[in-house]
Amino acid sequence: MRKILEINDLKKLAKRRVPKMFFDYADSGAWTESTYRANEEDFKKIKLRQRVLVDMTNRSLESEMIGQKVAMPVALSPTGLAGMQHANGEMLAAQAAEEFGVPFTLSTMSICSIEDVASVTKKPFWFQLYVMKDRDFIADLINRAKAAKCGALVLTLDLQIMGQRHKDLRNNLSAPPKFTLRNLWQMMTCPKWCMDMLQTDKRTLRNIAGHAKNVTDLSSLSLWTASQFDPKLNWNDVEWIKKIWGGKLILKGILDVEDAKMAVKTGADAILVSNHGGRQLDGAPSTISVLPEIVDAVGDKIEIHLDGGIRSGQDVLKALALGAKGTFIGRPFLYGLGAMGKPGVTKALEIIRNELDVSMALCGKKKITDLTHDVLYDFRPSKPKR
Repeated sequence: MRKILEINDLKKLAKRRVPKMFFDYADSGAWTESTYRANEEDFKKIKLRQRVLVDMTNRSLESEMIGQKVAMPVALSPTGLAGMQHANGEMLAAQAAEEFGVPFTLSTMSICSIEDVASVTKKPFWFQLYVMKDRDFIADLINRAKAAKCGALVLTLDLQIMGQRHKDLRNNLSAPPKFTLRNLWQMMTCPKWCMDMLQTDKRTLRNIAGHAKNVTDLSSLSLWTASQFDPKLNWNDVEWIKKIWGGKLILKGILDVEDAKMAVKTGADAILVSNHGGRQLDGAPSTISVLPEIVDAVGDKIEIHLDGGIRSGQDVLKALALGAKGTFIGRPFLYGLGAMGKPGVTKALEIIRNELDVSMALCGKKKITDLTHDVLYDFRPSKPKR
């Protein structure tokens, strides 16, 4: 544990401990992965402004996201199949986030169900919703989240049609994995992962299995899931979902100013500037490159969060300085989860916190809520031409 100093250390360890098909699922983008890479690379172009002889005592990273107090403005992103990175993965990650004081967001496509996560947590977690063609199933899913007292609904807008992810297709990805020679070999090289998985009954999409109509086995689950993402999803559906839910609503997948303006009209509590981690429209701009123009357009009307490409506390600082009220991390906590389970998620959060705290101090700020563009050199990532 002492040798793990940065998120990349957790990534390397997870790559050794998680079967390739599932590590690749977490660590991949669509098509050429150009947007996936841009998410990381564009953060590196932003330079921090060092200040000296500033009183750095009594620093605080405490903030709020949609009115909820957080130990730092970082939430765990909704990530599908987290329970295949480590047995009971979503349950362990939720516990780690709760103990750390940051929000955990459970994916619709999780291995552990809403009820599973609620059974091991004490405080409200957030739930992410994919809209399916079966609207009765969606209404039931929202009501299950309400029954579990989830603190916010994160509605994903950018998965009406799934982007092609070459690694998943080549790996013939499924949960649980199919028992092919290739898959068996991958699992045999990760004996601890196998032993942990044998000790849990949570190895499929438990938010769906047993709840969706005519889904009785792995084959029917796969067919149902592949056919259910709704290409007809539109802004009118947001109002329908908002009425059923009745609580805090975050709209995830905003990458364009015009869509941000439409999101404001829905009355949502926040938007999440996101390109699905580069897993949907390859060739789209990075999230950090479009954040400034979205903040300029709607930042005084709605709370703005950002995900995509965050691999350090400095990345969090840069997003906050450019106007985000909060950030979400996906791959960093998945690397920690795959590497060491719950302690790995905690370690990822500790790394982010330490880097954020030290960087903030060296930029001459004592409170995270005081961060503004003045901690950066007057530079913004290249704005895509229209």
